[in-house]
Amino acid sequence: MSDADLKDTSEELEPVRGAYAGAPGDPDDPETDGAETASEPESESLDEDNRLKAEYVRAVKDALDEEDFDRVYELVEPLHPADIADLFELVDSDERPRLANAIRDLMGVEVIAELNDWVREALVEALPADVVASIAGELDTDDAVAMLEDLDEEDQRAVLAEMEPEDRAAIVSALSYPEESAGRMMSRELVAVPETMTVGDLIDYLREHRELPTEFWEVFIVDPMHRPIGTCALSWILRCPRNIPLYDVMAREQTLIPADMDQEEVALRFQKYALISAAVVDDSGRLIGQVTVDDVVHIISEEAGEDTLLLSGAGDGDINEPIRDAWSSRVRWLIANLLTASLASGVIAMFEDTIARMVALATLMPIVAGLGGNAGTQTLAVTVRALAMNQLTASNAWRAVRREMSIALLNGGTVALVIGLAVTLIFGNPMLGGVIAAAMMTNIVIAGMAGVLIPLTLERLNADPAISSSVFVTMTTDSMGFLVFLGLATASGLVG
Repeated sequence: MSDADLKDTSEELEPVRGAYAGAPGDPDDPETDGAETASEPESESLDEDNRLKAEYVRAVKDALDEEDFDRVYELVEPLHPADIADLFELVDSDERPRLANAIRDLMGVEVIAELNDWVREALVEALPADVVASIAGELDTDDAVAMLEDLDEEDQRAVLAEMEPEDRAAIVSALSYPEESAGRMMSRELVAVPETMTVGDLIDYLREHRELPTEFWEVFIVDPMHRPIGTCALSWILRCPRNIPLYDVMAREQTLIPADMDQEEVALRFQKYALISAAVVDDSGRLIGQVTVDDVVHIISEEAGEDTLLLSGAGDGDINEPIRDAWSSRVRWLIANLLTASLASGVIAMFEDTIARMVALATLMPIVAGLGGNAGTQTLAVTVRALAMNQLTASNAWRAVRREMSIALLNGGTVALVIGLAVTLIFGNPMLGGVIAAAMMTNIVIAGMAGVLIPLTLERLNADPAISSSVFVTMTTDSMGFLVFLGLATASGLVG
């Protein structure tokens, strides 16, 4: 790079250096000695794990009970918006409206965006439509959509009617995409410029247009049809001479996200390609928004917890979820388990005479079924995770089945040897020890097979394997465990 180019670049960087002069905490700033930090005002409210202290929450609740709203404001005012959002979760539901009223000036868009979905929904429903519309207009599109998408259709229409036409059109467009899709979660606040610009043109454009987003990491380069053809990171823009065309410095390799792509797949793309942001395109390939890594962090957390909760049938699993909703989501899986348990009970009924002649069988049956269930759950958890992470696909499905069967054989052999010797010593009956060892070996192998084949089958049928796999695996291991154990006991002549 020539001396002239270096001089040109340094002139562009100078205003950036100046922007940090006198920043809070700057040791050269005469107004501060640099010792004060943002965390100091919060030290009385946060513990070493950065969680709100129990005594601090009690102090806020006491002030609310005494209707000392000035004291409430004084306690809450130093908190970061994310910590204020946490505070709303920690107080009782009937205290939240009073807390919101007491700190009305602090209830900015940053707090609203950080609120738990259930807490935010309850607060939003209690606010007038014009107030909600005002808040939504200040939020990024993705946060505004998250705030409005769970409202009743009537309330949603009322809020949209109060919004500015441009904001309303953006939210209506986002709501037209499927739930948990890239179109719902994308932000429309981005910077896109034509390929004909130079680096200098772009820098001037960024400085002159105040309506551009205040935070972004890269600039999207688009063709005349507004289709993304490349990206320029801000670090490249700041370090390149002004006269270089963007077409020459842009990165042509980019990951494009279809608007209807599921958010879990979006997160996997970010993880696989180490993305910070990515363009979202419509069916015609036009740029309509972007997804950023901060959104993906939330998705990864959501999806990881969601799959675990689906396996257990616990619904959303959020402690702020209304009791009626939690009951509804959980009880249907308990009813399903009741039906599958009835099947296992039917198997036991087939061998009533065998059990009556040897009571020890009744003592040992739960061990066979229980260990088979645990083995099936282990395999199921591994398989569902592999499917969710795209580690398990049609190309390696049978290799995964063979792997899990090998593990099941090893586990079954080990556990069968231990339980067979233990039963022989305790009951003094080698035949009983051999029967339970064979039953345990068989049931653990069946459990391993069920744990991998059931979710693979559901995935092939385009059903979420996390939702109902556990019900089928439990039914299989319980029923087959009882059937194999009692059947072997009967067939072997163990019971005279």
